Amino acid sequence: MTSVLDVAKIGKPGRPRHVRTLTLYIPEQDEDGKDKWPRGEEKIWRDNLRSPDTDVPSIARSFVNHVQTSLARQPHNLNDLGAYLATGLSVRDNLLLNWNETQMHMNRTAGKRAYYLSLEFLMGRTLDNALLNLGLKDQYRETIDRLGFNLEDVIDQERDAGLGNGGLGRLAACYLDSSSTQELPVWGYGLRYKYGIFQQLISPEGQQLEAPDPWLEHLNPWEVSRADVQYEIRFYGEAQKYVNGTARGVWYGGQEVLAIAYDVTIPGYDTRNTNNLRLWGSMPKRGFDLQSFNAGNYEQAIESSNSAAAITSVLYPNDQTTFGKELRLKQQYFWTAASLADIMRRFRNLGKPLIELPDYIAIQLNDTHPTLAIPELMRILIDEEDLPWDVAWHIVTNTFFFTNHTVLPEALEKWPVPLIEHLLPRHMQIIYDINLNFLQAVEHKFPGDNDRLARMSLIEENHPKYVRMAHLACIGSRKVNGVAELHSELVRTTILKDFVDFFGVSKFGNVTNGITPRRWLAQCNPGLTDLITRTINIPKNIWLKDLSKLEELLKYVEDEDFREEWAAVKQANKERLAHYVQVTFGLNVNTKAMFDVQIKRLHEYKRQTLNILGVIHRYLTLKAMPPSERKKVTPRNVFFAGKAAPGYYVAKLTIRLIVNVARVVNADPDTRDYLNVFFLPDYSVTMAEILIPASDISQHISTAGTEASGTSNMKFCLNGGLLLGTVDGANIEIAEEVGSDNVFFFGHLTPAVEELRYQHRHHPVPVEEKSRDLARVLDQISAGLFGDGSVYEPLLNTIRQVDHYLITDDFDSYIEALRIVDDEYDDRTEWIKKSIRTTAKMGKFSSDRAIQDYAQEYWNIESTKVQ
Repeated sequence: MTSVLDVAKIGKPGRPRHVRTLTLYIPEQDEDGKDKWPRGEEKIWRDNLRSPDTDVPSIARSFVNHVQTSLARQPHNLNDLGAYLATGLSVRDNLLLNWNETQMHMNRTAGKRAYYLSLEFLMGRTLDNALLNLGLKDQYRETIDRLGFNLEDVIDQERDAGLGNGGLGRLAACYLDSSSTQELPVWGYGLRYKYGIFQQLISPEGQQLEAPDPWLEHLNPWEVSRADVQYEIRFYGEAQKYVNGTARGVWYGGQEVLAIAYDVTIPGYDTRNTNNLRLWGSMPKRGFDLQSFNAGNYEQAIESSNSAAAITSVLYPNDQTTFGKELRLKQQYFWTAASLADIMRRFRNLGKPLIELPDYIAIQLNDTHPTLAIPELMRILIDEEDLPWDVAWHIVTNTFFFTNHTVLPEALEKWPVPLIEHLLPRHMQIIYDINLNFLQAVEHKFPGDNDRLARMSLIEENHPKYVRMAHLACIGSRKVNGVAELHSELVRTTILKDFVDFFGVSKFGNVTNGITPRRWLAQCNPGLTDLITRTINIPKNIWLKDLSKLEELLKYVEDEDFREEWAAVKQANKERLAHYVQVTFGLNVNTKAMFDVQIKRLHEYKRQTLNILGVIHRYLTLKAMPPSERKKVTPRNVFFAGKAAPGYYVAKLTIRLIVNVARVVNADPDTRDYLNVFFLPDYSVTMAEILIPASDISQHISTAGTEASGTSNMKFCLNGGLLLGTVDGANIEIAEEVGSDNVFFFGHLTPAVEELRYQHRHHPVPVEEKSRDLARVLDQISAGLFGDGSVYEPLLNTIRQVDHYLITDDFDSYIEALRIVDDEYDDRTEWIKKSIRTTAKMGKFSSDRAIQDYAQEYWNIESTKVQ
């Protein structure tokens, strides 16, 4: 006899089997409540359990051990990259020891945990940050030096992790850092993108080009592959409802893909608490079709392998194609389904009834990308756990929390119903049922209001129909929050107003974004950090965890010696940036000029276009001046950096214009001593860490009411750079904290925006009548001053014809604000005072404060310290 495969069962779903992975075990206890030793001789185990390496001899031993055994190298064939890998593995050993203790502690206490689901985690480099948080940078510096390497050179070998793109991902990274630092039980869940978003290159014509970002081409010392943590994720197939007369459904057939866990340790600052970021990699359930291969169909043999691997290949695949749309939706479901399976496994280990799930789990949806987690949890509770619909919905709506990040209607995520029906047939059934029950409740509260029903429905009745993900996230979550006071108010009064009327205002709150001062001050600006520590006479490990103590700096604003030291730090950071630009891009930077910086992903609402048009206006004005007048002008370097989405044509045209303006302006002998423009390609966290400390002024100039919050504004101000911006997002709260005299505001306010747009659509006025200066700038671009003018016509027409983002309305006000900046910068004493006051009042904008807001007001979790 032999075992026989039942072919009738292939592709049919079995009941899920709870598998307890090795990472969740805690020791059994005897009758006296003491831990039992699990196996072997306890003394031998305990004699050989190691502690973190914290002195030079033990660090050197660890480093050399990894050189010999992990890298299989010897001292004579070890280069800087090898030294980085050995250092990283050595540091990771320390992190894992703390990680193990943290997980054991969390499992013992068995308290409530929070899980942060974000499609992006823009982590930056890990080594420098890990050494800072562990408090071992000096020890590793000495060790590396004695072994013949330089720590800074070793750190420079690390590539930024390709796990994010913009502010959404950087915010998530800051929150993970603060969760560990605040000793909160929080895990992050994301995707392990093999190629990141893309590497940005610039063509000879100034066009953005996209190349793969192979950030994982070398060993990644920061991740731990968890081969024992894997889940089967289904796509396509068929779904049947109402099995055995219940709400339960069955989903079967289609494609099955394996989600494999990779763990990244997240160390807290000045604490042993070390949380986890779990990333999912995709691979086929059966990676090689031997039957097809033997039949000579080699492409078919690897088709399933390629299809599965594509899911986690690239962040934000171009969704201009049908394939790209489907791949994006696949990513979102793959990630949320694997994360929920993992979360539910951990909950089941507690042995608690499912109705208590919200007492032990809080799941934060970072924007709408993870919204499929809501119908997925319903599917698990109904189809796998046999719970009644009402009970399952009660659990779901008390488990999830939703952060909205935009008020732009065009940016609110929607998915075509036919695509969801094809890819996730069971989830589309559940979404329809959620919608039916919800609309019945709306009708009961607002009888006969059909327009309201249409507005609030999860389904947008169009051709084809669409699922409104923000609506689903809203009704499926316990609480909804915006990310700045103005943004949260706009959420309540515009895009989700109907839901506020239905649920009540208490469901909708605000948590103003924050940034971690460890990376965005201590790590990126050590000179300023040391000056602050000496001046306020408070240990660094105290004030970096309580940023309000920066207010002590206000006592020294009138101290001339302190101001000189402050200015010297800023000058040193400008020289560091100039050196970086010269070495990396071969461009020379005047370090005596004002440094004016705008670094953001390229988007029309962020108005990099307004900035470059202002630069052109400055250039034309300088050209028209006699030489004697030019000498009175404050020299200015204008820095741009940021990526445009591959399919965003207008944003890519803006980059092309910036690059070609820079070529003309920087080469002009009449103006190059007074104005230079730099577009720095392939923007990253590491580049930001050099740019931000060097800025004198930074620009945050979104159309009023369009920027949810922003966090780069906080980073610049924390480092003593002043803010030029519109009354939008967190700019408002920064001005409230630092004082309106220390910021430079311009432009129309949010209440006026819709009326202006109405006038643009129905009563257009020529640009010449609104701003002669702007009309002259646009004409010069069209005339070919910066290359073929016809290339830029699609970009210029967005201003001349529609001007949705109010360039024509705000331009003259913007130019006046720039003039005021010039005048105030010339008074160096007063400018430095403004810089000091700005840094001193940035305590509110620590991500430590923000994460505690979530912990206390949303998730109901408590700090628990690992001893």
